[in-house]
Amino acid sequence: MLLLACGLPAVAVPGFARAVAVFSLTVALSAQPARCVLQRRPPLRNFSADCGSHPHPVTMSNSCNVKLYHSKALTSPYPGSHIERSHVPEDKVDWQVEWKDYNPVEYTARSVLAGPSWADPQIKNPVGRTGLTGRGLLGRWGPNHAADPVVTRWKKDRSGNKIAHPVTGKNILQFVAIKRRDCGEWAIPGGMVDPGEKISATLKREFGEEALNSLQKSPEEKAELEKQLQKLFSQEHFVVYRGYVDDPRNTDNAWMETEAVNYHDETGETMDNLPLEAGDDAGVVKWIDISEKLKLYANHSYFIKLVTEKRGAHWSEDHGPECHE
Repeated sequence: MLLLACGLPAVAVPGFARAVAVFSLTVALSAQPARCVLQRRPPLRNFSADCGSHPHPVTMSNSCNVKLYHSKALTSPYPGSHIERSHVPEDKVDWQVEWKDYNPVEYTARSVLAGPSWADPQIKNPVGRTGLTGRGLLGRWGPNHAADPVVTRWKKDRSGNKIAHPVTGKNILQFVAIKRRDCGEWAIPGGMVDPGEKISATLKREFGEEALNSLQKSPEEKAELEKQLQKLFSQEHFVVYRGYVDDPRNTDNAWMETEAVNYHDETGETMDNLPLEAGDDAGVVKWIDISEKLKLYANHSYFIKLVTEKRGAHWSEDHGPECHE
């Protein structure tokens, strides 16, 4: 009532909003049938490293000079139930205070588990079971967004003429591929989208870091690379794929989604000014001829296949009807 009297929107109370978000997350991640859930979670480890917080009490920065005390959120039983909260001493409320033995009760009301329209849906992998719950190596519950720049050029002979495949007669495309340090598989030089970052910026940044080793360049070299990258990434391009990725890091509760974009250097002149050099997560980087024989990380072979179809390039020696996945 104090918040309403001061005319404060929910976003003006970050501590309160964070508490709501944490509770909402508990609701969303419940994969139990429609019944009350009461259990003990495993002790949380280093949770303070993942969550921000405000001191106890929180002094709100607003014209009313409201102080929000974390007290009602500690009362038991939980509203509409007989559920008792785990006791939290006042000096342990703040997430910044380490408490390795923190073992809160987990509870989601039956009315919420029933899935009413006003409740968040349970976060489940949209494709199906993976045999593993939690987040694995992924930082976010639900979709984890990535961007994959497919940089291509035509394979040419020493005279600068395009090279056609001897069987299909179609010109051969090449793309910039990296060999991942973590698994040793060849892949598109992409990566995760930073919070608040535009996809277009991620595509250019990841290509620079992984295929050109931009992170290790001098300020002068970085400035020159940026000019050439801007030229490449402002050329004609198209979105190859946008959506779920069959990634080995996926779990029942967290999965990869990407936007793959093809940037094609028709003449090859732009890439001539961008010498490839492996960096960041890449062990090796090079131009690779595109064909159905490619074995790439995750769904990357499929993305490359879509590019060849769009460009009318060689893919398979099989002249039968193409199968669109």
